[in-house]
Amino acid sequence: MKYSSILISLACALAMAPVALAQAEPKFDPPKTSWGVPDLQGYWSSASLTSMQRPAGASGLIVSDEEASKLFNKNIYTRVAKEEAEDQQAVTSGKEKLALLTDANPDRAYNRYWMDPGADLGKIDGKYRSSWIVEPADGQIPFLVAPKGGISALASSEEEYADLPSDNPEDRGNAERCVWLNGPGPVITNTMYNNTLQIVQSPTHVMILGEMVHDVRIISIEGTRNPNDVPKWGGDAVGHYEGNTLVVETTNVEPRQRSLISAKGKVTERFTRAADGQIIYQFTVEDPTRYKQPWKGEMPLNVSHEPLYEYACHEGNYSMFNMMSGARQFEREGKQNGKRKAIFAGVADE
Repeated sequence: MKYSSILISLACALAMAPVALAQAEPKFDPPKTSWGVPDLQGYWSSASLTSMQRPAGASGLIVSDEEASKLFNKNIYTRVAKEEAEDQQAVTSGKEKLALLTDANPDRAYNRYWMDPGADLGKIDGKYRSSWIVEPADGQIPFLVAPKGGISALASSEEEYADLPSDNPEDRGNAERCVWLNGPGPVITNTMYNNTLQIVQSPTHVMILGEMVHDVRIISIEGTRNPNDVPKWGGDAVGHYEGNTLVVETTNVEPRQRSLISAKGKVTERFTRAADGQIIYQFTVEDPTRYKQPWKGEMPLNVSHEPLYEYACHEGNYSMFNMMSGARQFEREGKQNGKRKAIFAGVADE
């Protein structure tokens, strides 16, 4: 009798175990649109001090609070803020100024006041990430040939930070001309400011609008591709829903776009509402013309409590006029147009 009671008690305990586990770890049930798909709409931000590739010295993908603090202090934005604080302190104390923020320093295009990269490293499941890349295991993009100027300068037909001519505005790169800065992807990344995205859904399409240069991607839901279509800014994106996830496959990217794939590559993206205030964004990049193997990553898109602001990229901007005028003056003086320095904005986002 005693033996039977023990067996009955054990069976009841085992039967109750899954129930207890489910209660301890409730699965997030995302809101749905009126047509029954997961509602991803709203304002989201990719702002974070975590970078696409793993920085030197990081022990792995997931790092402890202590190691995250060390990576925070080594981050370029943190260092710049410290340098500028020391510069300002030197001015107020009468000591020799470091001259970081003077017009005589062409390598500093912006001071830290205008930068909004994020306040900390990114977290997924409450754990710090040292990089967005999860595969390969070393957290590095497996380039066939590393691009000149880093991943910021990727483009099939131009190098954003090369010695470009100054005969016409069209000679300059996409970033200077405010044509496309790749905010909404593919692949979605993060940079030193304007990391806000807006997602709008309809039964037939999804739109991702980036605050940076107000770039727009249009994703056709359950659409078809025409192999003869001209390449598109943002690529030819076709999506479908798998449960609570929006899956998007993008090909045929405009060759001049600053993208992590060429016109022959493909990016597969997954957008999943993981919590009330977060989307987990996952991506796989396949492009044998650029990479030794496919590579994967994931990053959090956190809810933004501010809307997108108008990005008036060239209004009141005299830089292009001055650049062209300076080049003409060089020509009148019989000089060659000198090499353009890589501005801070271009070297900070790796």
